[in-house]
Amino acid sequence: MKIVKKRKILATLAKYQDATQAIVLTGFRRVGKTTVMREIYDALPTKNKLYLDLESLIYQRMFADENYDNFRLKFEAEGLNFEEKAYVFLDEIQNVKNLPSIVKYLHDHLGIKFYLTGSSSFYLKNYFSESMSGRKFLFELMPLDFEEFLWFKDQNLSLQADYDSLIDYYREYLQYGGLPAVVLAQSKEEKIINLDDALSSYFRLDVNKLANFHDNQKLKELLFLLAFRVGAKPEMVKLSESLGVTRQTVGQYLSFFEQTYLINFLRPLSGSSDITIKSMPKVYFGDTGLLNRVGQVGIGHVFENKIFNELHTKLVYEEGVNRLNEGLNYYQTKSGLEIDFVYKQKIGFEIKNRAGNFDVLAAKKAAAKAGLEKIKVVSLVKTEKEGIITPWEVPQTLISRAGIV
Repeated sequence: MKIVKKRKILATLAKYQDATQAIVLTGFRRVGKTTVMREIYDALPTKNKLYLDLESLIYQRMFADENYDNFRLKFEAEGLNFEEKAYVFLDEIQNVKNLPSIVKYLHDHLGIKFYLTGSSSFYLKNYFSESMSGRKFLFELMPLDFEEFLWFKDQNLSLQADYDSLIDYYREYLQYGGLPAVVLAQSKEEKIINLDDALSSYFRLDVNKLANFHDNQKLKELLFLLAFRVGAKPEMVKLSESLGVTRQTVGQYLSFFEQTYLINFLRPLSGSSDITIKSMPKVYFGDTGLLNRVGQVGIGHVFENKIFNELHTKLVYEEGVNRLNEGLNYYQTKSGLEIDFVYKQKIGFEIKNRAGNFDVLAAKKAAAKAGLEKIKVVSLVKTEKEGIITPWEVPQTLISRAGIV
């Protein structure tokens, strides 16, 4: 299969081309799922393939047929030949609620290799999981990491380039995030239009189609409140009082945001009797461009959110979807020791806008208490002090002599 280097996940998906299971690609809206699937479709060395966009009312009507035996004729009319291996690509599967049972039937009876995209694990969990048990591989596509960002910029730069060559690109990456259309936009105005369009599409399509909330305006208000709580623990009582809804409703809103990839929760490292509040997660946005459009957040919080995004992406691409809570945590004790991020219970990362010697000493003390093998302080502002690294050195830190940590 032809691999485009601009999206790292293509190399992973290529390994499953010959597997019988369906490939399901999910992730936030405008993250590039359709582009990735189109690349795979175009690269397949066969003409016996079909690509259908389920945002089309025509194809939604096509899949409304309750007689599944008719689909053989429908697909043959579209040009498929079931005397040989057939490939069917279905984009935005959440638009057809009975699709899981259709896919299962066609997979079992016609041996079709399916490639599917969807914008929500909420849909996949509630409508898709059981019917396709053992018949699918699920992958999450993330916003661009910084290396992919540089590829999209067509810059002949690597993560090993000097600080002065990369810092301006990184600050743009912090400000506008990693949604592909935003990165490719040439002007600040165009980037903002694309970010706002992603948010409005999210509420117009995902919220209205997937959720059943009585007051979507409260949902929007909660999103603005969360922007000012990035890197902190959302206090359910205060949020419910601010919104004038019950704590249960706030919990439902937060769960929906998480399952549609708008936010992520980071939970504390287990195994320490000194943890302050063991069950309280911290909240981070899935993309800093979206975060900056929702609220005027300080650079320190945006920077912390971005390092979270990079570590989260690394974990998801290497370990598979929905493994965040098993591989990325924060550490905090009653005595005041803290580590922003702990990766696979081995490496700690403390995030500072401008780090110094004191930060290194404090981080080492916390790492010793947590029993970590290694600790690094990540500084946005350039420094040559030992134990302090640049943001783009974080991925290299996760590689040991034996391979990936």
